[in-house]
Amino acid sequence: MVSALVLCLTGYGWATFNNLQTGLSTADVIGFSSPDGVTDILLVGMDSRTDAQGNPLPPDVLAKLRAGSSDGELNTDTMILVRIPNDGRSAVAYSLPRDMYVEMPDGFGEHKLNSAYTRGQGDAAQRLVDQGADPATVHNESVAAGRKMLIRTVEKLTGVGVDHYAEINLLGFSLLTNAVGGVDVCLKAPVSDNFSGAHFPAGVQTISGPDALAFVRQRHGLPRGDLDRVVRQQVFMAALAKKVLSAGTLANPAKVRDLVNATQQSLVLDDKLNVLDFASRMQNLAAGQIKFMTVPVVGDATSDSEGAVLKVDPEAVKSFIASTTGVQPPAAQPAPQRKISVDVLNASGVSGLAATVSHELTSKGFVQGMVGNADTRRSSVVRYSGGDQQAADTIAGAVGGLPKEEDPNLPGGTVQVYLGEDYKGSGPQGVAGPPLLRLDGRPAAGPAGGVGNVAATSPGAGSPHAAQPAPAPPPPDATVAAGSVRCVN
Repeated sequence: MVSALVLCLTGYGWATFNNLQTGLSTADVIGFSSPDGVTDILLVGMDSRTDAQGNPLPPDVLAKLRAGSSDGELNTDTMILVRIPNDGRSAVAYSLPRDMYVEMPDGFGEHKLNSAYTRGQGDAAQRLVDQGADPATVHNESVAAGRKMLIRTVEKLTGVGVDHYAEINLLGFSLLTNAVGGVDVCLKAPVSDNFSGAHFPAGVQTISGPDALAFVRQRHGLPRGDLDRVVRQQVFMAALAKKVLSAGTLANPAKVRDLVNATQQSLVLDDKLNVLDFASRMQNLAAGQIKFMTVPVVGDATSDSEGAVLKVDPEAVKSFIASTTGVQPPAAQPAPQRKISVDVLNASGVSGLAATVSHELTSKGFVQGMVGNADTRRSSVVRYSGGDQQAADTIAGAVGGLPKEEDPNLPGGTVQVYLGEDYKGSGPQGVAGPPLLRLDGRPAAGPAGGVGNVAATSPGAGSPHAAQPAPAPPPPDATVAAGSVRCVN
């Protein structure tokens, strides 16, 4: 009888979460991230008036959400980078204030962080329209470009390679809080804000649905504006995590069904995230082991084109995240001189392509690194760390003039070549590798197509982490732990 009961419960759980996986909206927005002992997830809250499939929300739903009017742009009002060590026993969530003035990739310059999505989307949409693409293609590909631009901007700011992406809209946030039966919050004083619809008394209270949405969206009337809104979001997420991870929620079939329905209507995940696998790895995570922090900012400033912004020191942000995650980076191996190795990864689906290209490179004097397969991708790319751009230029030329992309999570001394579906071969522009790419001045050896030894790297004096400024100290009581109700403004 006990065995039958366990089998039934297991079957119900598998069927429920399998239904969740198959019904979710997914997006191809994640490239390759070098393993660092941590799973990094970018959570994004969208101020959008559509569901997860891009369909406009009905007027009555918008009225209930108190969403108000929209200028048509897709704004990323909330951005949180969640870092989960691979043992799955703890997690740190870093809030990224939307008004941080940051450097964006691809020559976009400095802008507010929350505009990265819109800028990437708008640039891609205009390019596709000019090419004569149909409206559906313009929408789908430009939205994907916006998500990728946001991911790459966050990676550039934090020095962390994003492994997964999760995006939720206004409707989803409201539905999720209803599904768990509300969330407990506490206010130091009563608030009344017509912009967000936040009208709450002081003290502890349970909120859900549109009220919960108003609680996390309010910024007018708060002493520190958007920074206090970030604190609101952190205490709410901490309370929500406690509620979701409690036995009362996950052991209740009706609540699990409501959670599944809510996520399918409003959540977009990257297509590489396996929900079942991720859930099994997170089964030991308790609410008290989730911490919420805000990355350090320098202070208020004004931009001629964007008004009030938050100045930020990217090196301080990188140092802060590295020092508070609790995962020590791999120890650097001493090396007498800097060496570069070339990994070749086949993302085209054409069997044997990586081995062929790696053999071409080693025959020209390049040091062989890893040779293998990667998740299929449309476009080829050469990835490199900040100090290896010269080597990447030479390697990109040797394999046909491929585009290059800086990867802040890639260790120095290694350049990675991804061969996508568009790869047409090295062509006549292939060139021989310069002496600096040889190992101790001699051509690399090893069987063609085999997996060679990756050259040791030396991130000492040349590493971007070698002499970073100390991060700005967080304000007192800046860490929010899931599992307790904290009173806030």
